[in-house]
Amino acid sequence: MSSDSCPPSQPGAYPSDCEVREGYRKLVREKAARDPRSKSWRMSLAKAKPVRLLLLDVDGVLTDGSLLYSHEGKESKAFNTQDGFGLRILQDAGVEVGIITARSSEALSRRGKDLKIAHLYQGAVNKLDSYKEILKKTGYKPFEIAYMGDDWLDLVLLKRVGLAAAPANAVSEVKEMVHYTTERYGGHGAVRELCDLILEARGVLKESLQNYMSR
Repeated sequence: MSSDSCPPSQPGAYPSDCEVREGYRKLVREKAARDPRSKSWRMSLAKAKPVRLLLLDVDGVLTDGSLLYSHEGKESKAFNTQDGFGLRILQDAGVEVGIITARSSEALSRRGKDLKIAHLYQGAVNKLDSYKEILKKTGYKPFEIAYMGDDWLDLVLLKRVGLAAAPANAVSEVKEMVHYTTERYGGHGAVRELCDLILEARGVLKESLQNYMSR
């Protein structure tokens, strides 16, 4: 596994760290060449470029929509680690993250703390009120905000943000309104896909990947 930028290893020796990194970079380039992004992805880049804050619904977006109850009646949720990592990368790139959900749960409070969510609104039956409060608090303009939702309760926000997105499992009325529908389902990487879209629009997706490949 040699590269023009790495001195070749001696015959029979293990490849050097430099050669391993160059090999990974080659695989990434080859994958990009044979797996181009969808037309919808490319058309959404302009909307995603000015985004400074990503807001999310929870059930059906950060989760698959399932609600699990223990014998004691306590609610639990399953979150996707790739979604969490995508939000971490997005925050490292300078994009804030917030959650607005009509439900409340201890599991979400814990997840929000783990991910260092800047704006967490639970029990938000009227999501528009929470959205207006965030606008006032941050000073961001609607075109600088992205929102992902999956059901009717999200329509009020989806029509007010610069980038409206939905997971593949969203209801038809939501899909008809948004700028971008992910290929993945809620709770199964939909949020990560949206994070990647925003990162690419900001021109830092490849740089973020290289930072991890070079470690």
